Amino acid sequence: MKNTPQFVRLASLILLALCAHLAVGQTQIGREGNAWGQTITGSLGAAKNLHVRVDMGSVTVHGGAQNITYVIHSRSYTSSEQDARHQFDSYKISSYVRGDTAWIVGEWEGRHPHHFSGDFTISVPRNMELVKIETEGGSVDATAIAGRVEAESGGGGIHVDDIGNGLRAETGGGSIDVGTASGDLSLHTGGGSIHVHHANGRVTAETGGGSIEIQSGAQDANVETGGGSVSVRQCNGRVKASTGGGSIDLGDIGGPADIETGGGNIKLVSAKGPVRAETGGGGIELYGIPSAHAETGAGGITVKLVNTGGERTDSVLETSAGDITVYIAPDVAVSIRANVDLGNGHQITSDFSDIHISSEGGQWGPKTLSAQGNLNGGGPMLKVRTTTGNIYFKRANQ
Repeated sequence: MKNTPQFVRLASLILLALCAHLAVGQTQIGREGNAWGQTITGSLGAAKNLHVRVDMGSVTVHGGAQNITYVIHSRSYTSSEQDARHQFDSYKISSYVRGDTAWIVGEWEGRHPHHFSGDFTISVPRNMELVKIETEGGSVDATAIAGRVEAESGGGGIHVDDIGNGLRAETGGGSIDVGTASGDLSLHTGGGSIHVHHANGRVTAETGGGSIEIQSGAQDANVETGGGSVSVRQCNGRVKASTGGGSIDLGDIGGPADIETGGGNIKLVSAKGPVRAETGGGGIELYGIPSAHAETGAGGITVKLVNTGGERTDSVLETSAGDITVYIAPDVAVSIRANVDLGNGHQITSDFSDIHISSEGGQWGPKTLSAQGNLNGGGPMLKVRTTTGNIYFKRANQ
């Protein structure tokens, strides 16, 4: 036959295609309490990447295995085995390798029943370059992956740990929990909380209303929540933190800090760079910083200025109603200008003889208080202003 070589090539291509779409492995169905359960087990050939895409169900991927294996456990909460089998058959599970990527896919044929659940447990080699997981409603758990992880859920929680080369996690409303991850982190949830134990790369974390906590970060962190609290215990880089109304609590920051809340309190242990802190009505406490722009609508302000070795700029501390206390380290050179707009019943006090305090206004009329002076020959300007409150300048111990 003249066309035999073409026929052989065509047959070979068809055979390769069939081999690429490996049949799902062993299947078992049995009674499980008030539900019917189906367990599917199987394995896939070698691949650099894994892509899991399921219409429903929780997905767990663990690294450290020799090969790619999976166990898929589904439950149908129906009274009859026939109805359960019909639901199992309607949820089509396929697994195959295409190019460098292993695929595990779960797709509904028809409408998704309400009384049905699924769990996908997958073991992979640790050296996977990319693990991508998509589920429309279940939780995601990924651990011990040397490469990058991308996880997306319509509303379930996401947990990842021991990730080697970057992470993107997104859920419609569940919480996000990260153990240790290297590479940049991009974390987004519609309303759940976000917790990061240790990040070796830059962190971007955003939630519509939950709390955000970062225990340790090696680089910059940018965190934002619509209304929850923010906590960053330690970060070696720049931090930008904002919330619509919760409190913000920052520990030791290795660079500048930009902090903003609609009405909560702000507290910072230390920062090596300039600090901007603004709240609609809470108190502000900034310790161990080179300079600050701090403003609150109604709370008090406490600031400790020290030489951190970082950039020093002019500082402005301002509140409409509250006391302002400034601790100044002995080696800080600064030029001071301070004012109390409604000075009746209030005062400015100073531990420094170089700061000169004066007042204007009569005994029966409104009185304003002011202070000015140069410490250690003067330096960047420090402007302090409260409408109704006291101002205190105190010596700080290093």
